[in-house]
Amino acid sequence: MEEQAVRKPVRREFVGKVTSDKMDKTVVVSVSTKKLHRLYKKYVTRVKKYKAHDEKNDAHLGDTVRIVECRPLSRDKYFRLAEIVERAR
Repeated sequence: MEEQAVRKPVRREFVGKVTSDKMDKTVVVSVSTKKLHRLYKKYVTRVKKYKAHDEKNDAHLGDTVRIVECRPLSRDKYFRLAEIVERAR
């Protein structure tokens, strides 16, 4: 029998702004996307918040960060901080 290749699951990646860093080892990241309205043909901005694991507490309020999907770390935390793209001033 032939062995089937094991495929890794596709991990979602987002870039967004840190809106809260008050929790220990956790940041809240707001990711905004633009979606075309079907009827009015105008772009509507959608904002979704994700909780991401920040092991070293590096990210702070206003930073632009990249988050990557991972296994569930808590009830509502299933992303981890990949990198800090830009620091807030």
